[in-house]
Amino acid sequence: MTNNRLILAFESSCDETSVAVVRNGNEILSNVVSSQIKSHQRFGGVVPEIASRHHVEQITYVIEQALTEADKTIEEMDAIAVTEGPGLVGALLIGVSAAKALAFTHDKPLIGVHHIEGHILANQLIEPLNYPLIALVVSGGHTELVYMKNNHSFEIIGETRDDAAGEAYDKVGRTMGLTYPGGAKIDQLAAEGEDTYNFPRAMLHEDNLDFSFSGLKSAFINTIHNKEQRNEPIDKANFAASFQAAVVDVLVGKTMRALEKYPVKQLLMAGGVAANQGLRTGLTVALTERFSDVKLIIPPLSLCGDNAAMIGAAADMLFEQGEFRGMDMNARPGFMFEQH
Repeated sequence: MTNNRLILAFESSCDETSVAVVRNGNEILSNVVSSQIKSHQRFGGVVPEIASRHHVEQITYVIEQALTEADKTIEEMDAIAVTEGPGLVGALLIGVSAAKALAFTHDKPLIGVHHIEGHILANQLIEPLNYPLIALVVSGGHTELVYMKNNHSFEIIGETRDDAAGEAYDKVGRTMGLTYPGGAKIDQLAAEGEDTYNFPRAMLHEDNLDFSFSGLKSAFINTIHNKEQRNEPIDKANFAASFQAAVVDVLVGKTMRALEKYPVKQLLMAGGVAANQGLRTGLTVALTERFSDVKLIIPPLSLCGDNAAMIGAAADMLFEQGEFRGMDMNARPGFMFEQH
């Protein structure tokens, strides 16, 4: 392995335009993220057409800024990497097209990265990964437990059967009248309230590692609507605390069960909901009490959301395996997260 392998990475799967320069898969030289949150807030969620247009407007500036901050040129890059999927097809196409254009023009290897593998391997930007390990992935439409016996192996040992935790947060946030994205605001409100509603902990006691959050979402929405119809006061802090307690109990409970079945050295948090303070605290406490020999790695907030540095980290692994793509690579909005 070269001591100075540089990868220029792109991420544009949803509503962040991001470009990064990553060295050797574990050092961030730059990680520029242009967020579109304000553009989508008035709609209560991401509008795909608007997201795509913003990516077109921002991509050139973000590339220039990433290279400037890293003090590098495209000629110095060893490869160009990009999120291939999953995501919004129009948004993905902007990143894929930009990456292919640069790879073709400058005769650089092209690497396609799965978005979720990027979230998991973002943790190697914090400290070296020590296998075997388990990653709890909580990102948008994904809630999964992934077992990795080495850095080339991803085995899905548990996954959601319906709504993912992130989707439930978004829908609950809209029901509460919170501005998009609602997850962070629910987390803040939860810290001020108490679990007074005791919402269902679906599948918590079933002998498997799968998840289900649609019942929790429905129970929450029905309870809110029932109170509104009766003109009863709604304590948003207690509602948020009750919802979050149910989500955290299930995520932590299933993760502890996974650690019982799969002895590992590290537990990784991955994805946007990894920024949730309630989940961070719950996992930290449970791990200290039950598996004190397992190291918990929690990404900083800058690496929880969508960003290109995580794509660069995953791409470095693919570079070592010689997994390069041709100019026929296309966006894959329905790219399944497959074990390998």
